[in-house]
Amino acid sequence: MLLADLRAPDGVALQPAFLNERGCKVPLRALECAPAAGVIQRLLVAAPLHEFVPTDPKDIAALAEEMDLTVEHLNQVIASLHEFNPMMGHRGCRLDVTFPEIAKMQTAAIIKAALAVRSRRPAWKITPEIMVPLVGEEKELAFVKSVIDKTAKKIIKEAGSDMTYKVGTMIEIPRAALTADAIAREAEFFSFGTNDLTQMTFGFSRDDAGKFLASYYDRKIYESDPFSKLDQAGVGRLVKMAAELGRETRPDIKLGICGEQGGDPSTVEFCHKIGLTYVSCSPFRVPIARLAAAQAAIKNAGN
Repeated sequence: MLLADLRAPDGVALQPAFLNERGCKVPLRALECAPAAGVIQRLLVAAPLHEFVPTDPKDIAALAEEMDLTVEHLNQVIASLHEFNPMMGHRGCRLDVTFPEIAKMQTAAIIKAALAVRSRRPAWKITPEIMVPLVGEEKELAFVKSVIDKTAKKIIKEAGSDMTYKVGTMIEIPRAALTADAIAREAEFFSFGTNDLTQMTFGFSRDDAGKFLASYYDRKIYESDPFSKLDQAGVGRLVKMAAELGRETRPDIKLGICGEQGGDPSTVEFCHKIGLTYVSCSPFRVPIARLAAAQAAIKNAGN
């Protein structure tokens, strides 16, 4: 898709893109073991665009042949995707502002998948939750949401369904946390993306910090890896502030976190204390997170 004309009026170029209807059905079908649970599906691409193209000359040549392009042209496209600071570059909702067609396609995939599963399991009250990543400005989310709403409502109406859906965002940019009251006017839920929020708050890359963090541990500057255990004094303060601001605007807003810190017991307890309702983490950390959540509930039962 990166090699296609994203603005093609017939949308043909968008068909094999980042998210498809079949892929969206998988997490929805997983609800069979807990149909009352919800599934949040993240919209758009969180990773930098250059990660989706080959780097090996043989792979580039093979892709050029498959796409009926010259190797020279393909190399130019790959070079154009390079960014000096890709994690703060053209990714997440910024792609949707540039190419609204991506959000239209991905929204259609999510809604159609939900409708398909719902038709097979009418007893299940499926409410898709579409999450827009990397938002830092209320108007940014409003624009993306307008694209989502227009697409989703059209498909639901054509299907003759009464299915509803929700649109929320990831709070992973410090500015989003500081302006969460404004963003909550558009977002029905927040998921705090602690991986990005941590690296943007500390100002160092999660991929590169390992080169120097050992010296910080040795000198007791940092007591633990901030990407494994939430920094409650800094990043945690932003999360708490954003949760409070979000509730001021939307008292029933759903709040949670996603990231590796979600499996850390102290982080889980912190989330419980500030009123977050869920944590999301890697599968191997889920048992620890569940135990920590139970312990936090018991420990703070009187509060």
